[in-house]
Amino acid sequence: MTALPPRDDAWALLCEYTQSDSLRKHALGVEAVMRAYARQYGEDEERWGMVGLLHDFDYERYPSMDGHPQKGSEILASLGYPEDIRYAILCHAPYLGFARKSRMDQAILAVDELVGLITAVALVQPSKRVADVKVSSVKKKLKDKAFARSVNREDINLGVADLGIALDNHIAFTIQAMTAVAEELGL
Repeated sequence: MTALPPRDDAWALLCEYTQSDSLRKHALGVEAVMRAYARQYGEDEERWGMVGLLHDFDYERYPSMDGHPQKGSEILASLGYPEDIRYAILCHAPYLGFARKSRMDQAILAVDELVGLITAVALVQPSKRVADVKVSSVKKKLKDKAFARSVNREDINLGVADLGIALDNHIAFTIQAMTAVAEELGL
């Protein structure tokens, strides 16, 4: 397996391409949940975390479906990032048609949009704390298509089905992993 660049390098790359504080925090949230799932599945926490951290690093520069995340994958390839990292990142965009072959490929799809939804739910709580978010609140907002319109509910459902886990368990797990880094997320 190809060695990973240091996390500091990945963070610097994210910050170079991503000016939005909220998108950087999203990346940190997805990284935290991916690391937590890697621990649960006995997988490489650094690899999974890097997929979470970098999955949207190119989004501000290439926000269209014909740019993101393909351009990011090309940039990562030119910088020597391993193929499995780049492939998993491509898998978080089902419209590209990549088969989600590994648990890491499946997890990034399941985690990405849910982190966005949970963040939105936390921000409408009186406390604005992710620790105060309830699974039932997330499920209610998941059904409300007008709430956090940009969150792709189909991707969440596809990812959960791929991983073979119950939606309630996935939501609870994601909230718990995000709570562990709540200060970094501003939640």
